[in-house]
Amino acid sequence: MALRLAWVGRVGEGALLLTLASCAPAPGPVPVSIPNPTPPPVIALPAASPPVLVAPRRPPVALCERGTVAPGVDGRLLNHFPYPEMPATALVPAPAALGDESCRVHPAMLNDLNRLIAAADADPAVRGQLRAVSCRRSVAFQAQTFCAGILSGRSRGFADRAWASAPPGHSEHATGYAIDFGTRDRRGCPDADACFAATAMGKWLLANASRYGFELSFPAGNQQRVKWEPWHWRWVGADASAPGAEAARRTFATARSRFPARPGIQGGPR
Repeated sequence: MALRLAWVGRVGEGALLLTLASCAPAPGPVPVSIPNPTPPPVIALPAASPPVLVAPRRPPVALCERGTVAPGVDGRLLNHFPYPEMPATALVPAPAALGDESCRVHPAMLNDLNRLIAAADADPAVRGQLRAVSCRRSVAFQAQTFCAGILSGRSRGFADRAWASAPPGHSEHATGYAIDFGTRDRRGCPDADACFAATAMGKWLLANASRYGFELSFPAGNQQRVKWEPWHWRWVGADASAPGAEAARRTFATARSRFPARPGIQGGPR
């Protein structure tokens, strides 16, 4: 309520008349009801996918002066993985018991190789039979080996040749970790032939080589589509903690993961 003062003067009386008037309150703003705003919907964004790492495609490789071949997306050339070449100066002579003075191997495998030879010599069924057919090969020597089959006409092209021999730069022999074994008691079986698996020495290796850190790179029916080679063994160490085994397993990691050896080292790739 507001007070309003008014005065009225009467002549002669000199009196001041005060009146109170009641005033209605001034109209105020009309209240407006505002509904609470609806929050915007929460849109769940998909989690960001990790980036896909794609190895750069390797350029085509010239072979035997007969043309070029492009590696696959996984780096394989004619089904063979690329491998580094271990310098000859970093290798050591293989044990004389293997009967090949030119055979040189990676020093990390020497201890297990000696143990394997000793174990074979302790078995009367194969005593003195184990020998080396081929050890470390340079990339240049592998080129001669691979191209010999092409230039002689014995192979029907690169793919046919690669079924039995790796192209240069793609042989496990370049690493110094691989050995082609043979037997002195051949009984008509030539070196590097499937019949080696049926010899006493071949059977012994299949049963015992993994105990000494060796595994069969190209078993029968392998999905890598490489010829069965019961004579070709690579060293990866019987145990991952063995000196030098980590480097050897790293060298063959992709091959061991995608195409496990059989028989292989117990526990698989590490």
